[in-house]
Amino acid sequence: MTQTPALAPIDWSGRWKAFQAARRRSDDAAYWDERSKTFTVADAPSTYVEDFLRLAAIRPGETVLDMGCGTGALSIPLGAVGHKVVAADFSAGMLGVMERTLAEKAIASVRPVQMSWEDDWEARGVGEKSVDVCVASRSMAVADLQAALDKLCRTARRRVCVTLATGSSPRMDNRVFRVMGLPEDVARDYLFAFNMLADGGFCPEVSYIRSVRRDRFSSREDARERYRKMAEQALDQLRASARAAALARLERWLDEQLVPAGDEAGAPAKLHGAREDGGAGEWLRLKDPQITTWAFVAWDVGR
Repeated sequence: MTQTPALAPIDWSGRWKAFQAARRRSDDAAYWDERSKTFTVADAPSTYVEDFLRLAAIRPGETVLDMGCGTGALSIPLGAVGHKVVAADFSAGMLGVMERTLAEKAIASVRPVQMSWEDDWEARGVGEKSVDVCVASRSMAVADLQAALDKLCRTARRRVCVTLATGSSPRMDNRVFRVMGLPEDVARDYLFAFNMLADGGFCPEVSYIRSVRRDRFSSREDARERYRKMAEQALDQLRASARAAALARLERWLDEQLVPAGDEAGAPAKLHGAREDGGAGEWLRLKDPQITTWAFVAWDVGR
């Protein structure tokens, strides 16, 4: 009788760490504190948030940790329907935006906590099995993914729900890489998480959420700088002539894509640059918004 050979074990955590080390450095709290000055919590419904909460299937009365909550895209609607939420983020600026919105909406069940993935959560009042459900929405660009997943599993009593990139992160618009003739940035972060969880004995479920990102720029120069910086690592590998040709292709693409922003409806816009007129002038946007597909990964921890 022929014995089926066992699959060789794969060190998914080690591969993730090596992958992250080769990536552009993650933005720190100071960066997000500065970015928070241009962020708001949109009153218009977000299909991403609606899809996330529908898939999360959080039960009435359950308590929630929203790790990497940002300005409260999930925490605020959860608090509005009565859930007690620990809303954690390492950016004081982002938490400040959320706190102002909570006050405006008279929501008292959300507790903001300044806390990073690497911090001692117990010391911040977030102990083992302290909430029913942990969520982490688009916030897992961490150096040690296994450690982050382990913390979520230890903290949740019933369920964990996260979203990770299926291709490139929204910070890396592959349309620009294609236009410039550069190798595309492909991450597939969710595959690392799925395999780490499967190796840990969990049964993760995967669904997909498409989201629209609309960037607004105070000037053409701000748009050029954003996309040049996005492709900086790949551009640095080129000779001077090839680099110049790639940047020229970017200019032609911006000629085609940049249009007045107007009163565009839809997803909240990400603002780039600052205006001397205090924001009263005309902003620019891309004619075609960036579409990102996220993997919604969920698993039960009460095994």
